[in-house]
Amino acid sequence: MKITETPKLVSKNGLSLTIGTFDGVHIGHQKILNHLNKLAVKENLTSTVLTLFPHPRMVLKKDDSIKLLNTIEERIEIIKSYGIENVIVKEFTKEFSALSAEDYVKTILVNELNTKQIVIGYDHHFGKNRTANINDLKKFSETYNFKVEEIPAQDIEDVTVSSTKIRKALNLGDIGTANAYLGYNFFISGRVIKGKGIGRTLDFPTANIYVKESYKLIPSDGVYVVKSKIEGSTIYGMMNIGTNPTLDGKLRSIEVHFFEYNRDLYEKDLKIEFLHWLRNEKKFENLEALKNQLNKDMANALAYINKIDE
Repeated sequence: MKITETPKLVSKNGLSLTIGTFDGVHIGHQKILNHLNKLAVKENLTSTVLTLFPHPRMVLKKDDSIKLLNTIEERIEIIKSYGIENVIVKEFTKEFSALSAEDYVKTILVNELNTKQIVIGYDHHFGKNRTANINDLKKFSETYNFKVEEIPAQDIEDVTVSSTKIRKALNLGDIGTANAYLGYNFFISGRVIKGKGIGRTLDFPTANIYVKESYKLIPSDGVYVVKSKIEGSTIYGMMNIGTNPTLDGKLRSIEVHFFEYNRDLYEKDLKIEFLHWLRNEKKFENLEALKNQLNKDMANALAYINKIDE
């Protein structure tokens, strides 16, 4: 997969650049992005984020188990929402990983991107086998005429801690903690596909969501309060993630019942935000018991929604 966005040459003076994975674009990352914007304005440069995709472990170790907080498209969208003028996605390949540190700096950062300022953390490593560090970058800056602005250690620590806590929270269904560290509501993006139609027989029709990116982290199985923007309106609902054990389901699915919305959503692409965890998924004795629980879930969800709307 190759996604690149060519830099807008809105600044003849070059780019003010930061480099990183920026998975989640959480409150730690946002601090760095805001700092980058300020420096870019001060130096009359174009604020730019350079990020790599796929994740190096996917390429070098063939590790398909890694889960990310955002798809690459989501990552671009969120980064740009913080006022960053350019997001450049560099395809991570084995050939790219074999570049020497100086070739990477000279060929990509300087010649290709016209970088004039790099905002980077003290723990940044780059080049073949990631052997070069910020001290090497500072030496290269003298040769290739760019500035290096070091991000304080505490800010880098905030990024690491936040990422770890967000993943852990989502794997436990702790939406409140995840959203607090993200600084926005965690969300998934997917297409509505046809399901078995069981929900409709229970008076709880659901939209079955297909997330094509297998590397996207999906929260733990359970029932959640969610919302989505559909045709310009905010629609609330409740989502079930799991295998539908009452129906002896085997495959994991994502289903949303939207409140007071009955229009056809098949083949529509939705962005669905997670607001609150309601309960774990469980197996009920029969469909009637399941329907009774769904009514309780809806009442609890509406109570939560009314509370946040007050």
